[in-house]
Amino acid sequence: MNPNEIPVGIVGLGLMGCSIVTCLLIAGHPVAAIAPIPADLDHAERRIREHLQNAWQNGIIDNEPEFFLRKLIISEDYSVLHPCKLVNECTIENIDIKQAVYKKIEKEIAPDALLTSNTSAIPISQLQKLTQHPSRFLGLHWTEPAHTTRFLEIICGDETDIQNGEYLYELSHLWGKEPILVRKDIAGFITNRLMYAMYREAISLVENGYATIEDVDRSCRNNAGYFMTLVGVFRWMDLTGVPAYHTVMKNLLPTLNNSTEVPELIDKVVREGGKGVLNSHGFYAYEPGEAEVWEETFKEFTYDIRELALKYPGDIVKQRLAEKKNQPS
Repeated sequence: MNPNEIPVGIVGLGLMGCSIVTCLLIAGHPVAAIAPIPADLDHAERRIREHLQNAWQNGIIDNEPEFFLRKLIISEDYSVLHPCKLVNECTIENIDIKQAVYKKIEKEIAPDALLTSNTSAIPISQLQKLTQHPSRFLGLHWTEPAHTTRFLEIICGDETDIQNGEYLYELSHLWGKEPILVRKDIAGFITNRLMYAMYREAISLVENGYATIEDVDRSCRNNAGYFMTLVGVFRWMDLTGVPAYHTVMKNLLPTLNNSTEVPELIDKVVREGGKGVLNSHGFYAYEPGEAEVWEETFKEFTYDIRELALKYPGDIVKQRLAEKKNQPS
């Protein structure tokens, strides 16, 4: 499987779309990138170039940005998608917009080309009903920044041919991913279901006066944040003693928040126009210039944590066991 021989398309060039393009260029794919919103043309190439420049400076790639940009087409013309064997839609979470985009894409691509969506909220089984060939439609759920993280969820809908999911599972290893293949569609997929349960409990703890926003964030940084780059929740329970979790669950689970309503704490931020660091108005108060420094610091962190994570891939223990077996006795 040679990425150089697999042209891919990205439709939607916001923050997420640009980092996905970067990831695929680094993997070696020729990329056709469509800007459904004309304003995206003003910033897309600059963002992608900046991502590549940072990747080069941090040793992720061995060539300067121009080497990769030669394989990139950015256009408003959907016909450039014609040779693509895989297209990933990255538009906003609006079904009508996605349906209109799918019609334009499917006019150009071959019947056996894969069509995927980066949606994080709309069920894949619902979206694939909007397409001509539901069996070739899947979810590809990335996280920002796509070109530095190992995360990727590949989601099959009710009508997806599972072989297409397995193909993308194998291909995505060439993108530097440790992918998750979600064989049965479920709202929120895997990662968002886990994360939103935590978000809801975090907000509940603050709203009910048990801790401040800062306290809850410290808890996440210094507990889960300490081990999760190496292990997930099941391996963590194995490492630290399964019976203890069983005992705690019996008493703790009935006390956790299980509300189906959007919490007032986050609703108030949104009602007031807050977008977080994008406009310096979120759960935290930001003094002038602070939000920009947070963005810069997060970007720097993604490269540092990537270096650490790559030292401990998912099969690290199997590798070490093999090394021990091969050592002379």
